[in-house]
Amino acid sequence: MKKPLIVIAGPTACGKTDISIELAKRIGGEVISGDSMQVYKYMDIGTAKPDHEEMCGVPHFLIDELYPDEEYNVMIFQKKAKEYMEGIYERGHIPMIVGGTGFYINALVYDNDFTEENGSGIRDELYKIAEEEGPEKLHSMLAEVDPEYASEIHFNNVKRVARALEYYRLTGEKMSEHNKEAKQKESPYNLAFFVLNMDRQKLYERIDLRVDIMMKNGLEAEVRNLVKMGYSPELVSMQGLGYKEFIPYFNGEKTLNESVDDIKKYTRHFAKRQLTWFRRQTEGTWIDMTSRDKEGALEIMINELKDKNMI
Repeated sequence: MKKPLIVIAGPTACGKTDISIELAKRIGGEVISGDSMQVYKYMDIGTAKPDHEEMCGVPHFLIDELYPDEEYNVMIFQKKAKEYMEGIYERGHIPMIVGGTGFYINALVYDNDFTEENGSGIRDELYKIAEEEGPEKLHSMLAEVDPEYASEIHFNNVKRVARALEYYRLTGEKMSEHNKEAKQKESPYNLAFFVLNMDRQKLYERIDLRVDIMMKNGLEAEVRNLVKMGYSPELVSMQGLGYKEFIPYFNGEKTLNESVDDIKKYTRHFAKRQLTWFRRQTEGTWIDMTSRDKEGALEIMINELKDKNMI
């Protein structure tokens, strides 16, 4: 008998956190963050991390567990999430993966296999190209062989771009095709996969408002403090949205308003890429939050969980 697993995914700022906590309270769920940034300590405001009050007593995992200079990738996420899930099952509760990092979520949901090998030095060679000629050059190389996958990744995500190019060189297969095949795999779990969505204009307005609130809550000071603590702007964690945009301001190359505008612009672009990714790579129940309130979304979710004999 398959064990139950709930996923609540979707673009940034669509209300995943609030809905997931309420659902967890009602069904006996425990939350594992499916977000590649919330795992880092000291990065609270920019990652929209829920605080203890917001968590309302619901256990959360993969939040505040690593220092910003520690490695975190899809393999580490997959391993840690599985370990936490076993504990959740032992407690008689249901694990809920909540976040917007679709690549990580799918790796767990479909138990995708990832190998650590650095294929014959290919990855080192690709990293060198990114270092010497810029990440845009590496991204354009990927766009030539796999435009579909390239359209889903920002050029600054050198690690994923390099891995996709390495995979293509080693196997002759496009990463976009590999992901489609992986999606055809049946999940080893009794899966309920929900994707929250809303009208693009409303989503963009919510993103802009959220950035304004982050600024009022001290986002600039949070990033400045990370730099003072010695965390390099080159770290993967510091390349995250809401963090890297402050570096030109700190260096006197941009005004604060320009940096904030950049955060809003790049976050809107990111949300668009997230939606594209979820449409192409996931099979789930889409819930339009444009005119639906939290209770309406919860009703859809609870009905599906009942239909699947999960609650």
